[in-house]
Amino acid sequence: MTETALFTVIRAEGTAAPSLPPFGQFIGGAFVPSTSTETVDIVNPATEEVLTQVPAGTAEDVDAAVAAAVAAKDAWAATTPRDRAAVLLKIADIIEANRELFENLEAANTGKPPAVAEDDISSAIDTFRFSAGAARAYSTLGADDYAENHTSVIHREPVGVVGVITPWNYPLLMAAWKIAPVLGAGNTLVLKPSEQTPLTTLKLAELIAAEVPAGVVNIVTGPGRVVGNRLSEHPNVDLVAITGSVGSGQKVAAAAAGSVKRVHLELGGKAPVVVFADADLEAAAKGVRSAGFWNGGQECGAACRVLVHESVADKFTELLVEEISEITVGTPGAEGAEIGSMISKAHYERVLAALDDVRKDGHTIAVGGNAIEGPGYFIEPTVITNVPAGASITSNEIFGPVVSVETFSTDDEAVTRANETIYGLAASVWTKDSARSLRVPRKLDFGTVWVNSHLVIATEMPWGGFKGSGYGRDLSSYALDDFSRTKHVMYNRG
Repeated sequence: MTETALFTVIRAEGTAAPSLPPFGQFIGGAFVPSTSTETVDIVNPATEEVLTQVPAGTAEDVDAAVAAAVAAKDAWAATTPRDRAAVLLKIADIIEANRELFENLEAANTGKPPAVAEDDISSAIDTFRFSAGAARAYSTLGADDYAENHTSVIHREPVGVVGVITPWNYPLLMAAWKIAPVLGAGNTLVLKPSEQTPLTTLKLAELIAAEVPAGVVNIVTGPGRVVGNRLSEHPNVDLVAITGSVGSGQKVAAAAAGSVKRVHLELGGKAPVVVFADADLEAAAKGVRSAGFWNGGQECGAACRVLVHESVADKFTELLVEEISEITVGTPGAEGAEIGSMISKAHYERVLAALDDVRKDGHTIAVGGNAIEGPGYFIEPTVITNVPAGASITSNEIFGPVVSVETFSTDDEAVTRANETIYGLAASVWTKDSARSLRVPRKLDFGTVWVNSHLVIATEMPWGGFKGSGYGRDLSSYALDDFSRTKHVMYNRG
C-alpha cells in the first residue's frame, strides 16, 4: 500500500474552560509565591491555545519544599499504617468526587480523548485505594531466633524525604503511582511535575490540602534542569524517583550519586510484539490497534514494534493496516475519538522528523505517516512495513502513533531480535501453543510480558523494567517496598 490521507480530526464544540489550580508553588500545605518571577506557558496541544501560566521554579523553591518535607517527616512516619491508609482513601474519594473536573483538566492539558482521560482518572483512584490496603499489609520475615540466644526482629521504616519527578504523558496517574506508595510507606515528598503538564497535580494538591498534614506533600513546578536537578542532588532528599526518558534517568542518577541516595527509575521502552504463525492474527491486529496507539502512542509500554512470522506476515499486515485505517482522531471531548494530539509542538516535530527518517531509510509507510492539517499537534496513525533487522526504527523510541512491522523465521530468531534493544520494559507474545507461551516469555528480557494481550495493567501487579528501562517497581506491594528501608534489630537473650 502507499501513503494516503485518510485521517481528519473530529473537533468537539463548546467545551467548557477547565477549572484551573491556584498560581504558585505548593509548599508546607499552601500555595506560596515562587522566588522566581518567570513563568511557563501551559498549552492545550489540541488547539495550541495557552491555558494558563505556572511558575518557572528555582533551586530556592526546591530548598523550601524540602525543608517543609523534612519538618513533617518525623510526625508522618510516626503515624500508624491505619492512619496513613485513611488519608490515602480520603484522597481517592476526593478524586472520585471531582472526577469530571480532573478528566476535563487532564484532557485540556494533554490533548487526550475522553476514553483515555477517563481511564487515567479511574486508575489514579484505584492506585490510592490499593496503596491504602497495601500500607496495612506488609509481609516480612518473622521474629525468631536465627542465632543461638539472639532474637531477630525486622523493622520496615520509611526512607524519609522522597523526591519525585513525573512525566507529561500521564500527569495525574504517574503522580498517583508515586504519591500513594510513598505516603503509604510513611515518607514525605517533594514532587516536580512535567513543566508542560502540571495542572492536575496542582489541582490535586489544592483539593487534598485540608486532608494531608502540612509538608507531607509538596509540589514545585519548573524546568528539569533547575528543579529536577536540585531535587536529585539535594542532601536532605533520601530517595529520588523518576518516570521519564532514559536520558532524564541518567541525569537523575548522576546527580543523586553525590549524596549516595537511592534512585527509583521507570524509564523508556520499545515494546516488541512477537506474533507467531499459529497466533490469532485478528486478535493480534486488534491488540496492536489498542496497545500501539493508546494515548497517541505516547506510552512507554506501547506495542510499537511488531515481529511477525514470515509465513503469516502478509495476512497480519493486511489486518493491521485495516484496523489502523479505522482509528478516529479527535480533540478532547470529541465523541468516539481514540487518539488525540501529540503533547507539544516540540514533540510533534520530533515525531515528524522520525517519519522523515523512515522515508529516507526506504521503509514502506502502509498507512498514515503525515501531519494532519488544522490547529493542534495531530499526526496520522502510522504503520511502517518491510522493516529489516537492525533498522534504526526497531530500536529508537519514537513515542508517537507509529508502529513498525518486521518478520522472523524461527522462535530463537524472534527471541534474539526482540531482546536486541537497550530497553527492557514490556513485551508481548501471541501464540496458541501452550508450550511456547510458557517458554518464550522466560527468554524475553523485559519486566512485563503479556501472552495474547498487551498493555493490560493491574494495580496489584508490579510495573518496571530491566536494562535501559531502569530499576525499581511501581504499583503492587513492591512499590511500598521500594519506598521503605529494612532494619534488623537483634536482641541478646543470653
